[in-house]
Amino acid sequence: MLVIIYPFKLFSVSHITAILLTLVGILFLFLFRNKMGHKGKRVLKICLIASLFLSELTFHLWYLIKGEWTIETNLPFQLCSLSIYLCVIMLLTKSYRLFEVTYFASMAGALIAMITPELFYGFPHLRYFQFFVAHAAIILSAFYMIWMEGFHVRFTSVLRAFFSLNAIAVVVYFIDRVTGANYMFLAHKPYNLSPIDYLGPYPWYLLSLEFVAFFVFMLLYLPFFLYNKR
Repeated sequence: MLVIIYPFKLFSVSHITAILLTLVGILFLFLFRNKMGHKGKRVLKICLIASLFLSELTFHLWYLIKGEWTIETNLPFQLCSLSIYLCVIMLLTKSYRLFEVTYFASMAGALIAMITPELFYGFPHLRYFQFFVAHAAIILSAFYMIWMEGFHVRFTSVLRAFFSLNAIAVVVYFIDRVTGANYMFLAHKPYNLSPIDYLGPYPWYLLSLEFVAFFVFMLLYLPFFLYNKR
C-alpha cells in the first residue's frame, strides 16, 4: 500500500496560501498594467514562460525518476497540460486566436483545478509546488495578455473557445480509448473530491460539463461585456 508522507488536504493552510499567492500575482499585474515599460514586460513574460516550461519539465522528470512515467498518466492531454503549451506559444507569438482559447478554456480549467485540485501530495512535496506553479502561471499568462498586451475578448470569442474546447475533447476522447487513460476526465470522474461529483454519473456528467463550461465562459466574459457597455 502506498503511503504518502505529505498528503494534500483540501483547503488546508498550504492550499489557501497557494490560492492567495496567485491572487497577489493577479493584483500585481493589475496595479502595474500602465506602469511597466517594455523591458519590464519582457522580463515578466520570460518569467511566465520559464515557470510554465520548468513546471512541465519537473512533472515529467519526477515521474521518470520514480519509474512511473506512463502514457496513461503523463501525455500532455489533460486540459491544464495542454494549456501550458498553449500559453507558451501564446506568449511567444502574441497570438490573439490562442489568447481566446487560453483565456476561456485554459484559465477556467486552471481556476477550477486551483480550487479543487486532483493532487495527492501536499506541502512541501515537489508535486505541490509543480502543480500550483503551473496552474498559477496559466492564469497569470491570461491576465498578462489582457493588462500588459491590451488583449480583449468578444462574445464571438466565447463561442470560438467553446467549440475549440469541444474539438480538443473529441480528439482526447479517442486518445483515452486507445491508451486506457482518463485525460480531461472523459473516461471517469477524478479520484479526488471535485465539482464533477455533483454532475451525475458517467457518461451524463459529460453533458453537464458542457453547460457548466459555457456558464463559466460567460462569467469570464462578463467583465469585458460590462467594460464595453460602459
